[in-house]
Amino acid sequence: MSKNGGKLKENDLKSNVIYSTDSRDFGLVSTSIPCQAACPARTNIPGYIRSIYEKEYGNAYEINRSANILPGVLGRICSRPCESACRHGEPENGVSVGICHLKRSCADLKPVSHRIMEHLYNPTGKRIAVVGSGPAGLAAAHDLSTFGHSVTIFESQDKPGGMMIYGIPEFRLPREILNMEIRNILRLGIDLKTSVAVGTDISLDQLLGEYDAVAVATGCVKPRTLGVEGENLENVHNGLEFMEKVNDGQTPYVGEKVVVIGAGFTAVDCARSAIRLGGTEVSIHIRKTVEQMRIDETEKHEAQFEGIATHSLVQPSKIIGDGKKVVGIEFLRTRMKKTDTPPYRTSLPIENSEFFVPADSVIAAIGQAPNADAVSESLSLKGQGADETGIEKVFMAGDFATGSSDVISAIAGGRNCARVIDEFLLGEKRKETVVRLESCDTTDRPRAYDFIPKVDMDTITMEDRLIIGTAEVETGYSDDQAEEESRRCYLCNLRYEIDPLVCIYCSACIDVAPKDCIKMIEYIPVNPDGTYGDFQEAGEWNKVTSITIDNANCIRCGQCLAVCPMDCISVTKVERMEIDT
Repeated sequence: MSKNGGKLKENDLKSNVIYSTDSRDFGLVSTSIPCQAACPARTNIPGYIRSIYEKEYGNAYEINRSANILPGVLGRICSRPCESACRHGEPENGVSVGICHLKRSCADLKPVSHRIMEHLYNPTGKRIAVVGSGPAGLAAAHDLSTFGHSVTIFESQDKPGGMMIYGIPEFRLPREILNMEIRNILRLGIDLKTSVAVGTDISLDQLLGEYDAVAVATGCVKPRTLGVEGENLENVHNGLEFMEKVNDGQTPYVGEKVVVIGAGFTAVDCARSAIRLGGTEVSIHIRKTVEQMRIDETEKHEAQFEGIATHSLVQPSKIIGDGKKVVGIEFLRTRMKKTDTPPYRTSLPIENSEFFVPADSVIAAIGQAPNADAVSESLSLKGQGADETGIEKVFMAGDFATGSSDVISAIAGGRNCARVIDEFLLGEKRKETVVRLESCDTTDRPRAYDFIPKVDMDTITMEDRLIIGTAEVETGYSDDQAEEESRRCYLCNLRYEIDPLVCIYCSACIDVAPKDCIKMIEYIPVNPDGTYGDFQEAGEWNKVTSITIDNANCIRCGQCLAVCPMDCISVTKVERMEIDT
């Protein structure tokens, strides 16, 4: 491979494929494929959606798994940053593609004969301990094992999976799906030791004496408290501990009137679980507005469908009890204020605005933080880099390094940690991220596909949800539904370009473009990192230096290619991927 990013690999001369390391190509991939750029694991989203369209579900599953390790899990619980970035959801383009639902479909619909493919390196003789079997720990262990290292996972609980099994309710994530995908990771020869707490049952120093490196991926296990009077009353639950009990098959008392405090996925999971435990008046209370909740629209819809009310612009000031049990909670109303620093809007309490809400139970789900001291008092959390632990040979990954995030971010962190450890142990970089460029014809996707309405996910009835509290709510796409939704993808991995040396500036392409995606430009600035900046459009014809396709707005309809009299428009399939160095 050429480090200069413009030469053909010898064995790809016939197929006309280039593997580029040019920063301009990385920049163009980010702007051209916003869904992939938004995915922390950089999943090749157009690639797997195209495979679903071709009914190659096994291939779609492998494309997913090569990036995000747990496609069946993430197809159900991912926070979906890709869908927020999807070009189909931009103004006048319609509604974002159901990327997450399609990810699930490749896991659900792949043939039973499908066999997982792994790229394995030769054994290195190195031994690595991974502390924690949540998404970050599993991802790190998987990649370290494929690198040829001997890996042992230490898990303090009696089952692997971390927050995926103890923090997420079964009606969102069936345990047979989670367990199957965990087994697919462990099958590489990874040794799993459960009910072993590092820092209690075995020390970090002991691990350092036995292993060549240690990766700490214990996540965020220390719950944040409300810090108000009455927090220690009976029937006041912490969100994380409440979900652990529910997922362990216990039935913590909730009563009829349940007040949940928090704006994230855990808060909604707690509220929906309370409904299944018999709560009849379940409500969620948040300091900011519903639009600023850290959950996707699907979760908001399902909570509302199940009869859960959300009250915004309030914060708790006191939990009130009868001396032993909670009887209600006092709230203050809040107002939003703009700030000059992220998140740019904050909530402030309004004086003398107290009001009382009766409650049989209160669930505080306001987040968690990592607990480094539980592993070792010498561990540092001052930096977020995988190797910034303050202890030689000790690395960190996922939420333990970054603070509370989501499953897809934790997986990305675990995989990055594995690469850092591999390079540390062997003194060389064995994988490199490149942009694969392949010449291709124009899209075979008809423009009519742009106007297909989004295929909604079917769900079970409210009655069925209450009869079996663990029953999965979403039923998944059928084969026909998956194909229909896959048609909606613009295939943004197709890059359209105009050759300025052949173009005669007839503007025929501009005339047929359905979007403002073909522009007359004066120049294109280059950013300090080598990527292209924003196009500087020309206001007059005598200042036009070229006509350029803006792939950040292009919807890949192919109309420009069809009308060009000079055949000066080319199409390139681009893909960000990892290859051996």
